[in-house]
Amino acid sequence: MRVGVITREWPPDVYGGAGVHVEHLVAALRGLDNGPEIEVHAFGGPRPDAIGHGVPAGLQAANGALQAVGVDVEIAAALTDVDLAHSHTWYANHAGHLAKLVHGIPHVVTAHSLEPRRPWKADQLGGGYRLSSWVERTSYLDADAVIAVSRGMRADVLDVYPDLDPAKVFVVGNGVDAQAYRPVEAPDVVRSLGVDPDRPYALFVGRITRQKGLMHLLAAAEQLPPEAGLVLCAGAPDTPAERTQVADAIAELQSRRSGVVWIEQMLPREQLVPLITGATVFVVPSVYEPLGIVNLEAAACGTAVVASDVGGIPEVVDDGRTGLLVHYDPDRPAEFAAGLAARISELLADPARAAAMGTAGRERVLAEFGWPAIAQQTVQVYEAVLAGRS
Repeated sequence: MRVGVITREWPPDVYGGAGVHVEHLVAALRGLDNGPEIEVHAFGGPRPDAIGHGVPAGLQAANGALQAVGVDVEIAAALTDVDLAHSHTWYANHAGHLAKLVHGIPHVVTAHSLEPRRPWKADQLGGGYRLSSWVERTSYLDADAVIAVSRGMRADVLDVYPDLDPAKVFVVGNGVDAQAYRPVEAPDVVRSLGVDPDRPYALFVGRITRQKGLMHLLAAAEQLPPEAGLVLCAGAPDTPAERTQVADAIAELQSRRSGVVWIEQMLPREQLVPLITGATVFVVPSVYEPLGIVNLEAAACGTAVVASDVGGIPEVVDDGRTGLLVHYDPDRPAEFAAGLAARISELLADPARAAAMGTAGRERVLAEFGWPAIAQQTVQVYEAVLAGRS
């Protein structure tokens, strides 16, 4: 079996959870005994382990969504020698859909998020949001299989696209590389990032986008104990306006309390892992999250998690055992911020309990979220799709 994996993100250009997923899934698929042959097609320049596809010359100044569709056409034209196409995110879905139509091969989609659940993307993409929504809907409804990364995501897919046959929607969870993400005590690395390793701190890691709920966390920070530190590893803003909003809020917070550190970049793993390990609590205040790989990465590093109860997060954060969940109601933002502050403060005040939750989280990751098992489940979906067309 030869599979064409289609992705916008591929190393070294990985900035989100979907990109992390694809990178590790492909590595695990390639590592299976008698596994499928994987041909990766990615946006961007040439890679040693993938085929890169740039924006066509005539679309260099076009809307970003039109640029993505242009890249998809190039990718679809190149998928001539595969038995099945597997696309990730709407950016790549159209390539798989076109390849199915032109080459007569089955198309599998992995649902990492849904455009109708992210209306704020209209601010980023303008009219392109209507195009991205159409691409996603068309691709999902015509796909031979849809892989949801959590049970909550599967329910969401069927809710958003009720015409989709439920028998075509499979659940194959996200995973984490428990060797790459493991407890690493390195206070000198933490200190080099401007963070005091001897001061208990809460840590946020994520992109600057409304989906990640960073502004809710900044509101909650007003209610944290004054001795607590808050580290925000936040970069890659969706829009300049969102970056400005976050920067202004952080500056205002820093003017009133010490220990607030903003690291405006997506750190390499050798710095990120010690930063996560050194945190007393890892915070995931997302307002929308199909699963949230960062929850798994924090748990793998042995750090307790405080997270919102949205999407697939409750399937990853075992409330009271590996972390604490906070209910998110979009109509009650002040209550959400207060809940975040209370749960974060609870663990900062009891580091022994936080450490025990971190240990339990690491144990759960090792038992349930390994990439080899996820790769094997993915192959089973491929086999079922190909058998259904034979």
